[in-house]
Amino acid sequence: MAIVVNLDVMMARRKMSLGELAQRVDITMANLSVLKNNKARAVRFSTLEAICKALGCQPGDILEFVPDEEDAR
Repeated sequence: MAIVVNLDVMMARRKMSLGELAQRVDITMANLSVLKNNKARAVRFSTLEAICKALGCQPGDILEFVPDEEDAR
């Protein structure tokens, strides 16, 4: 996967639990867990905005582009 979600890193930096973030963002823990574990296929901008507000960060702090090995050739 070329897009990596670093949500767990930002949550650790802010010392915020999954449950606390889910409550602040008003999203289920299950859906937030899917995003955190890089299993999500998409994320709404409104959700990304709410996560960034709750964590006090930028979208680029959460989402990272990592080229596949075949793209690096």
